[in-house]
Amino acid sequence: MKRGGILNRHLSAGLALLGHTDTVMVCDAGLPIPSSGPLVVDLAFRAGVPSFEEVLTGLLDELVTEGAVAAQEVSEYNPAAMALLDAYFPYPALDLVSHEELKSRTATAKLVVRTGEARPYANVLLRCGVPF
Repeated sequence: MKRGGILNRHLSAGLALLGHTDTVMVCDAGLPIPSSGPLVVDLAFRAGVPSFEEVLTGLLDELVTEGAVAAQEVSEYNPAAMALLDAYFPYPALDLVSHEELKSRTATAKLVVRTGEARPYANVLLRCGVPF
């Protein structure tokens, strides 16, 4: 058994498969997820559990990222999520696109991690980097 970090075996295995430039969608409970394509690890338990912030923070503790993409609507409809994204991905590391564009990019993600987040637009597509 692992000493710490991410203990969920499915999520830990999915993270181990990621390479440079692969993408990971961290999403709220409502984002449509394609039925085929990316590996999906569904962590949602109840509305709000686990939160987008908890999951994103845990993932960023274990992943090297070189950028991220979120929906431009997040700044208006979920300022708390926008503040979190700004803290982790200061300009120019965060690209903002339409929510429709972000949803379409979910199909090309290598991994989708669904949270229990129940606030709108709490979604981010992480682009994996390298540690050197």
